[in-house]
Amino acid sequence: MARAPTTTDAFNAVAEPRRRQIIDLLAGGERPVNDVVAALGLAQPQVSKHLKVLREVGLVSVRGAGQQRLYKLEAERLKAIYDWVRTFEPFWDHQLDRIKERAERLASERSAGRDDSIKED
Repeated sequence: MARAPTTTDAFNAVAEPRRRQIIDLLAGGERPVNDVVAALGLAQPQVSKHLKVLREVGLVSVRGAGQQRLYKLEAERLKAIYDWVRTFEPFWDHQLDRIKERAERLASERSAGRDDSIKED
């Protein structure tokens, strides 16, 4: 099955690590493009390309303010991704429960081993 273009699908758009970094930056509030460029340490054309993809899928909006273009995260557009990822929560919870049980069992075994060595003295 062919992959959807990144410009039509939020899932594909956020698959790129630099775009996730931009989303993280914009989660803190509206930012001018130059702030995004400085924070990522990329060339302005690269950042603009990523911002364009995010804009086209509706994850980011832009407005002009004098000479600046301010970018804003449209977080509600991430809900489809959140809803999908959330379906895996029971798996993570189960894995965390198993890790906790194992850690508690190991701690108990170590404690019992110390008790045995104290009795031998």
